[in-house]
Order: sequence, then structure tokens, then C-alpha cells
Amino acid sequence: MSSLREVKDRIASVRSTLKITSAMKLVASSKLRKAQRSIEALRPYERALEEILSAVQGGGEFPPGPLSQVFQAPEGTPHRDSTIVLLAFSSNSSMCGAFNANAIKRALEVLNEAKSQGVEVEVWSFGKKMTDAFRKSGNPAARDYSSLVAHPDYNLSAEAACELRRRYEEGEIGGAILVYNHFVSAGRQQVVTEQYLSSSELPLKEAAEVQADYILEPSRPALLEALAPQVSDLKLYSALLDSVAAEHAARMVAMQAATDNGEQLLAELTLEYNKGRQQKITSEILDLVGGSAGV
Repeated sequence: MSSLREVKDRIASVRSTLKITSAMKLVASSKLRKAQRSIEALRPYERALEEILSAVQGGGEFPPGPLSQVFQAPEGTPHRDSTIVLLAFSSNSSMCGAFNANAIKRALEVLNEAKSQGVEVEVWSFGKKMTDAFRKSGNPAARDYSSLVAHPDYNLSAEAACELRRRYEEGEIGGAILVYNHFVSAGRQQVVTEQYLSSSELPLKEAAEVQADYILEPSRPALLEALAPQVSDLKLYSALLDSVAAEHAARMVAMQAATDNGEQLLAELTLEYNKGRQQKITSEILDLVGGSAGV
């Protein structure tokens, strides 16, 4: 059995740790509420904009398809599939459970899958943990947007999206893939892999196939030219907010679990300390009784 001094020191250490985990849980909970409001307010607008774009296209939808679709160059565009951009999201700090580990694992899987098909991958990292993981794997990120994770900004994310579109249209890259944690609920985050820019271009349908309740002015090509960049900008910003909300949710759950474990450990140590103290007092009483009986 440990000495009473050691048990007492451990009790003090656990209590100090509990103050930290409890504070971190409260901070994460506060940040989660703000991030959750942001992403939940954005999602209806994003869905509506995508539905309008789909209707303008003539009712067509973006095919999810396998990742291999991203690596196929459109006919007549040579070398367009030579490089893809991997947009990988993580957090800037740790203590959020398996949040970073799951995202990093999936991002590396996408990287290896692309390389196995002879496709070069350019990594754009959103989060210090993702940046560090790719550097350790021997594939350093070409661009680091960790500052956006700490302070999400639509204008800065739109600039990144605009740069991607420019390079895609000029044939420098064959597509882009998003890997991030999707915020499902406060207790559940899911790693998702989505096509951001795909080489699989959809042929526009005839104007007669467009839904009857849409009047397209000035023209369908003009509307597509205006709407597509907005959807692209919003998609990247939505993934950023989604990842940030998932991070705070994961950290809140992790700190809650740490607090519960700490309280359980504190109860066990307190019981051990009380038993040891009682045993020590009993031993001293027996020594006194034994000494008085021998006199």
C-alpha cells in the first residue's frame, strides 16, 4: 500500500487536473454553441443554392461516384489529371479524442490511393495537426491554412476556392478532394470524403427539361457562370465550419470523459487515504493500549 503522503499528493494532483478538464469542457461547450449556430444557419442556404444550381443545369445532380472519377481528365484536356489537390481539415490543438487521428488516417488513405493510380497529390492543410502529420509522412503540405481553423473567415476561404477554380480551369490540376470531420451531433462526428472539383463534367440538358417553375434570365450559361463560383466558395467555407464545430464537440466529449474518470479516481484515492489513515490511527491506539497494559 502506498504511503499516506503519496496518496495525499495524488489526490491533490487529480483535483488540480479536474479543475483543468472542467474548465476546458466549459470553454469547448461555449465555443460549440457558437460554431453549431454558424453551421446550422449556413446549411439551409447551401442546400438551397445547390438546388437552384441543379435546376439551372436542367435537373442534373453532381454524381458522388468513386474517388477514381476525380482522376479522369475530360476529353480534349491533356494532362489535366496529372495533379489533384487534397484539402484536409484537422484542429490546431489536441485533447479532442480521436478527432484528429481519424481525419489524418483518412487523408493519408486518399493520398496513398491517388499515388497508387499514378496521380500527384498537392496537400492543402487546414489545421496544425494535419500539417504536422503530412510533414512526418514525407508529404509536406504545399499550403497551410491553420489560421482559418482558429478564426474562420469567409473571404479568406473564398480566396482559396477562387485559386483552386483558376488552376482547375487552366488545366493545372485535375480536381480536388475534401477530407474533414462532419458535425452530426454533439456526441457524434463522422469523417467524410467529398469531391470538391471533379473532372467528370456534366453535359447540360436541353432547356425543355428545366423545371417549369424556373424562369431563367438572362440565360442558363450566364446563370451557371454566376452560381457555380458561389456554390464552390460556400462549399469550402461550409466544410471549414463543419470541421470546427466537430472539433469543439469532440473536445467537449473528451473533457467530459476525462472529468468523469478523474472524479472516479479521486473517489478511489480518497477511500484508500481514509482506510490508510484509519489503519494508522488504529495501530497507534493498539500501541498505546499495549504499552499501558505492560506497565
